[in-house]
Amino acid sequence: MLKNMSRPKRIRRMTNPPHFKGFKPIGLPADHPVVINYEEYEAIRLSDFELHGQMESARIMEVSRPTFARIYESARRKVAQAFVLGKPIIFEGGKVYFDSEWYLCNSCDCRFNHPAKEEKVINCALCGSTDIEQSKENLK
Repeated sequence: MLKNMSRPKRIRRMTNPPHFKGFKPIGLPADHPVVINYEEYEAIRLSDFELHGQMESARIMEVSRPTFARIYESARRKVAQAFVLGKPIIFEGGKVYFDSEWYLCNSCDCRFNHPAKEEKVINCALCGSTDIEQSKENLK
């Protein structure tokens, strides 16, 4: 009997998580949401917002082109389902890491990222302390 010997899923690279948790349709009662994984959000962002082709988007996310196509197709189906059925969309989960600068607060041990790379980090995102340093680890 053959066992399923599939490769482990590679961690997908994202620039930053979305700065909001999702969307809700107007004028409908709450319904079970459609969950879009972070890598699906990133695929739509790269292809439809940034207008990268699939090869370039796959390179940015550090996956193969066929893998990118599967992620993108799944994301489009979920968006279509939410639009047609009037369901809320929630962004969460997935096997990703964020390609932004990470910081460590020496006061509360909080690790936080800083998506606005053009702005200087002054305070801890949790406790407000100024005793912070840029993390040397690549958080994956």
